[in-house]
Amino acid sequence: MSLAVRLDDVPRLDGVRVLVVDDIPCMREIVTEILTRSGAKVTSVGSAEGALATLQRERPDVLLSDLTMPGKGGYWLIGQVRALPPELGGVTPAAALTAHTGAEHRARVLRAGFQLHLGKPFDLDELIGAVAVLARKEYARRSDQDPPANEAQRALVETKLEILRQASFEFADGG
Repeated sequence: MSLAVRLDDVPRLDGVRVLVVDDIPCMREIVTEILTRSGAKVTSVGSAEGALATLQRERPDVLLSDLTMPGKGGYWLIGQVRALPPELGGVTPAAALTAHTGAEHRARVLRAGFQLHLGKPFDLDELIGAVAVLARKEYARRSDQDPPANEAQRALVETKLEILRQASFEFADGG
């Protein structure tokens, strides 16, 4: 079974505000380009400290953060974010973008406060789908706004993400 998805099958991210955090400039550029072409409004920064200030100032719908960065990293960032009150961004949906894969890393990421773990390299559809699902949670929390993706698109993305999660667990377990 192929998990590849045509770009037409992934949701548009029109109006979704995303904060991308990675110390590697080319990675920030790639993620920014992918999300921007999908309609998202992207702000990217190169440090966890810069991300915390930007998050409080801009209040993005979704946070995407690398874990391993010089100085303070993604784990520090998500701890600081989760310590904020909701009105300052403390409940911002977040995904970790990391080269650290495997069930133990995924579990640590989720325990730390991220909602999703995306291993590098990631597929285009996986990245866009993850942002769509996280944005959907943020729009639902705000409840007075309509989400950017329609029901059929969201269901497709959630199904594919669940398949990817199950496949990664089976792979990690040797199954």
